[in-house]
Amino acid sequence: MSLNEFKDVLISSKKYWLIYLVLIIVLGLSTVTYKNVLHPGFEIGALLIVAFLGILCIVYYFMHDSDRELYKVAFVIILCFGIITSFIVPICDVSDETEHLARVELTSRGIIIPHWTGEDLGLNRSYNVSTSHKSVVYNRGTGFESIEALNDLTDSLGKTVFNTPYDTQKIDYTPALIVSAFEQNPFYGYLPQAIGMDIAKLLDLNVIWMLWLGRIFNLLLYAGLISLAVKKTPVLKMPLLAVSCIPISIYQAASLSIDSMIIGLAILAVAYFLYLYKAEENSLGVKEVVMFSALCLVLGLCKLPYLALIFLLLLIPFDNFEKGKKIIPYMILCIAVVGIIGIMWSRYSQPALMHSWRARLKYLDPTGQMNYVLSHPMFMVDFFSQIFTYNIAKIFYGTFNFFGAAQKTHYSDSYHLIVATLLLFLAVMLLAYPKRVKFNTKTRIGTLFVVLIIYVGTCFIQLLTWASVGKLNLGLSTRYFIPLFALFPVIGTFRIGWLERFKDDFDKYAMVFIIAFMAVMVLSFATKYY
Repeated sequence: MSLNEFKDVLISSKKYWLIYLVLIIVLGLSTVTYKNVLHPGFEIGALLIVAFLGILCIVYYFMHDSDRELYKVAFVIILCFGIITSFIVPICDVSDETEHLARVELTSRGIIIPHWTGEDLGLNRSYNVSTSHKSVVYNRGTGFESIEALNDLTDSLGKTVFNTPYDTQKIDYTPALIVSAFEQNPFYGYLPQAIGMDIAKLLDLNVIWMLWLGRIFNLLLYAGLISLAVKKTPVLKMPLLAVSCIPISIYQAASLSIDSMIIGLAILAVAYFLYLYKAEENSLGVKEVVMFSALCLVLGLCKLPYLALIFLLLLIPFDNFEKGKKIIPYMILCIAVVGIIGIMWSRYSQPALMHSWRARLKYLDPTGQMNYVLSHPMFMVDFFSQIFTYNIAKIFYGTFNFFGAAQKTHYSDSYHLIVATLLLFLAVMLLAYPKRVKFNTKTRIGTLFVVLIIYVGTCFIQLLTWASVGKLNLGLSTRYFIPLFALFPVIGTFRIGWLERFKDDFDKYAMVFIIAFMAVMVLSFATKYY
């Protein structure tokens, strides 16, 4: 595109990027505190950067303003704001990022299954792990063998790069024991991050680049998965992109967390389901069933409750398959295989979970919790009451809160204006999207059933593996449930008359809001940490 053509697109999209500027200024000001007014340099710089970047992204969208090219826009906007996030978020500040960092380092050395050891390596230090509840100190000699550079980064948890020497300090390869390394997670969930960390090691970069390049390569995978999902699905492209780009999604994607792969694979699974559902009659075969099943399996081994997405197979119209109803035995076989592998994996992952700091917290007792549940039937009434009231409100609020509104940690902030605006936008995108898509009653009810299985299953696992015996401190986070948002338009939508008048331009306004919320997330980090 020539410079003159770029100017033409810039001018023709003027209304939209002016709306974007107003949004980021108004919402960004709601994050400002007194200290930002006294020392506004970094905050003003961040505002100028996201303003310029956002305008470029909006112009890029108008240059590719068609459903066929939306996947390109998805990749670009996720990378643009995700890379800024990967740099601006403090060291290991994302939930459990210290433990993800340890697993990434092990994977970068080709260790597929981490080896937990009780052997004393002769190291003269103890290891501290901070949790949202307390600081737990472990004696030397228990953990996973890694390198001292990880302890350096872990000791700087929550600090910005300006408050540490690790942007100038080289990687320390001295052997060290790390107490936790997410042994229960599959190795492939850490391959992108490990590649980034390996590059930092090979180029002999300073220690901070182990974190930064790991985050960036994780983001690259996420952007690729979402781009592929948007390209694959024939319908609901913009709602899928909106879920993929809400601040909590990008926050996780631009970290070392395996949640990046979980969210990306789950969005891709939903997109593939929509592709199968809307396929032409007699156009699908066994291959598509196997591919969807494999996708659900790879996802489910990362987060077991998401194995339930395999049941979406039964909601695809049988007329879409060459074999018609004869495809059912193949579906049942795939569901059975996925289920059996999932059960086998859970038998491995549960003991592995005990090789972490969680096992040392005295209030955690899965066996005791299960015995309490069986002997107190009314406890489950309280459980269901909580997860369908208080916990749902907490999950929705966490779309911008990053860790949960009720938890009194440094992650929690009262960004009420931003959260209200974001939830209103998501409600319109997911429940009242004017480009309506028809799904039969069986599909709507079946999808709701799958969502409930995943939601309740996740909550129950948290009850057994996190909550105190006889208590309902489930430790739920919005990040566990982000992919479920993508299924809301399938379950049911309603019409808003005045929105129908904006049907042709609705996606353009939606894109402005999607980019704006990512920009405001960056601004919130700038005002909070710098």
